[in-house]
Amino acid sequence: MNTVIKDHSNAAAEFLQDKERARWHDETLWFVRAKRDKAAHNLDEWEALRNAASQIKEHTLSMLDDYLLEFEAKAKANGVHVHWADTAEEHNQIVYDILQKHKAKNIVKSKSMLTEECGMNHYLIDTGINVVDTDLGEYIVQLRQEIPSHIVLPAIHLKKEDVSNTFHQHIGTEKGNKDEVYLTRSARGVLRQKFLTADAAITGVNFAIAETGGFVVCTNEGNADLGVHAAKVHIACMGFEKIIPKAEHLGVFLRLLARSATGQPITTYSSHFHQPAKGQEMHIVVVNNGRTKQLGREEFRASLKCIRCAACFNTCPVYRRSGGHSYHNAVAGPIGSILAPNFDMKKNADLPFASTLCGSCSNVCPVKINIHEQLWLWRQKLMQDGYVSFAKKSSMKLMAGVLGNPSLYRVGGKLAREAMRLMPWSVNNKLNPWYKQRDLPAPPKQSFREWYIQNKKT
Repeated sequence: MNTVIKDHSNAAAEFLQDKERARWHDETLWFVRAKRDKAAHNLDEWEALRNAASQIKEHTLSMLDDYLLEFEAKAKANGVHVHWADTAEEHNQIVYDILQKHKAKNIVKSKSMLTEECGMNHYLIDTGINVVDTDLGEYIVQLRQEIPSHIVLPAIHLKKEDVSNTFHQHIGTEKGNKDEVYLTRSARGVLRQKFLTADAAITGVNFAIAETGGFVVCTNEGNADLGVHAAKVHIACMGFEKIIPKAEHLGVFLRLLARSATGQPITTYSSHFHQPAKGQEMHIVVVNNGRTKQLGREEFRASLKCIRCAACFNTCPVYRRSGGHSYHNAVAGPIGSILAPNFDMKKNADLPFASTLCGSCSNVCPVKINIHEQLWLWRQKLMQDGYVSFAKKSSMKLMAGVLGNPSLYRVGGKLAREAMRLMPWSVNNKLNPWYKQRDLPAPPKQSFREWYIQNKKT
């Protein structure tokens, strides 16, 4: 695993060096976004569902302690072991202790962004425990020793030839064979043996229901079910924000989740777990890891509504053109750029600036998080707390001075237009970062204000 962290700008520049791949990445994610739009437009009650989901989450966050305690009591009554972890390290230790108790050495894991956030795989592998990601995309990036670049489509940054080469190197597939069916069947053959020989299964949690003490895991491949039902121990790992009050609320979120994520009416498997099967043991690890800090920040609290659909990724012009690995965190994209500074403002000060603030992320969010507004608010806080470079801070102050003074703005605009007309090389040069990926258009002969004054009578 490459542990060298580059800031978003430099990592994005590296991603953009392969122009064809960058274009393909952009178009593929926009295709997914278009599928989301079609699915949403085919549902008359779409906006009503979004409003309901947002209100349910808002209510839950306002009474989070009550619902978490209710969930714990109901889960324990169902025969489930409930653990509480304040940090990523505590989460990893709890999981390790459970596995040690059962002398479990071979683990199958379905997709869980929380375990990615906590670095659980590497923690367990370092202790001699073998962990295999069984979601196909996660399995591919695990073989490549990469982190997922997308929370729903973990290997979206890779093409068929990349997967073919990876499988040839690690599981002995035919060299150069890029057929999707062949590659998928080859992976299935390997993973099926992992399921059958696993000592324990680890899953994430999409929704946990306080009323019943049960939880739901959504997959399109059925890998969570295979792992859980074949193993003697099931460990489910969840951030505490995954709680919802009642079972009747599930329908709202399940109708929103898959449509927002991939344009499907519903995920292929929505698996409900309430109690361990006979002869099995079930554990739930409820994790804080900085979430209480986010909960206490009123302006950023709504980010905890997130149901991890990645709709904001697929629509974001910056994410689509910079790749998920440029965000240097388990959760990338616009929502990740809000969550990451909460963990470490210094390390993640670059991320809230990786946005055009166009608002498209907020428009598609199924739980109506004001994502672009929170990105703007993080910029203010990072500037105030001194986590922004002197050059950026100075340029922002200069820009604020110009934009806040109409006379200065008009004069500056006129001078800039003349400079671009007479000396185009002054802006179209390698010293201008904007010029690296685009040509600035020819400057207009007059500003909009000048045009408006000239034409307002007609």
